[in-house]
Amino acid sequence: MTEQMIIVGSGPAGLTAAVYAARASLQPLLIEGIEAGGQLMLTTDVENYPGFPDGVMGPEMMELFRKQAERFGTRILRSDVTKVDFSKRPFKIWVGDEVHETEAVIISTGASARWLGVPGEEKLRGHGVSACATCDGFFFRDREIVVVGGGDSALEEALFLTKFASKVTIIHRRDEFRASKIMAERVFAHDKIKIRWNNVVEEILGDDAVTGVLLRDVVKDETEELSVDGAFIAIGHTPNTSVFDGQLSLDAKGYLETFENTSTSVAGVFAAGDVVDFTYRQAVTAAGMGCEAALDAERWLESQE
Repeated sequence: MTEQMIIVGSGPAGLTAAVYAARASLQPLLIEGIEAGGQLMLTTDVENYPGFPDGVMGPEMMELFRKQAERFGTRILRSDVTKVDFSKRPFKIWVGDEVHETEAVIISTGASARWLGVPGEEKLRGHGVSACATCDGFFFRDREIVVVGGGDSALEEALFLTKFASKVTIIHRRDEFRASKIMAERVFAHDKIKIRWNNVVEEILGDDAVTGVLLRDVVKDETEELSVDGAFIAIGHTPNTSVFDGQLSLDAKGYLETFENTSTSVAGVFAAGDVVDFTYRQAVTAAGMGCEAALDAERWLESQE
């Protein structure tokens, strides 16, 4: 059987696309992946998504998205896509040895934050360890925090966090930033920001919440504990596009390129959310793009009939 539409990925973009596609009677199959729900599954409190005045837990919010998509007839497959063939229609999508054929595809596989991989980091994610200042900065009002990284995104996060934190310390493994000159000048001029050059985080400390970080000076080879209430990791994101390499046009960073709204380089294949968007990376913008992709795909399918 050839599906009318397959959606790959189950964060806010994929599930919103599923709601719209299902309500348009396209009977979408959503392949959600083993790590279903996207980055919101790592977020404890979400307070900036409209419609939740008291906030909502990230996993709870994604479960509500999922139920809404299923209510309108979305079928959900909890597996990872292992291979695709977009060379001709119907498109082929493999889940292990099982192949699914479809007339249209929406890709919403998102991007994964790069983590340090140090002790304490995984245990304390959502309990003082974060990779998103705009998501979690509010919870660190009048607290001391560290930002790890030296690129534009790290400096942007640090500057944003000064709205809340009493002190922001940037931990950078080199003795100069990779960031643009203007961003560096803003950081140097800010009285709330301190910089620890030539330092790396060896461990994130705390039992139930972050209490500090263990730093190592890479020049002196000396370690020191720094007491902080939060650690923001800002060393970049990796788009989840490896399975589409050679099938669709990717930019230099590996993100899917879109042309004319949400269309990719292959007619009939659309993309939405953080797999495309490395600028905003918010649940609400991903959901908006998921809506756009579903509408674009629906109109494209109508034009093919």
